[in-house]
Amino acid sequence: MRILISYPTEIGIFDIGQTPDRKYHAIFNEQSLGIFISVQDAVDALVKNETNKVLHPETNEVVDTSILGIVEDYTQWDSNY
Repeated sequence: MRILISYPTEIGIFDIGQTPDRKYHAIFNEQSLGIFISVQDAVDALVKNETNKVLHPETNEVVDTSILGIVEDYTQWDSNY
């Protein structure tokens, strides 16, 4: 999987990646949080807490991604192109 963009938060970095079959994944700690048809859909799912559950890397508690300050405009994310 190729990482396209990344966004740092207080619990770690979230990535959006793309597989060779052109599907997009929201990723945290090298784990896919879901498959999406576009970069924006993946970002929107993180902003709205509509992905597979995210576990805090230190406490293992489920994290509500909607409170992490992830910006909806993916052009403001760090680009790894």
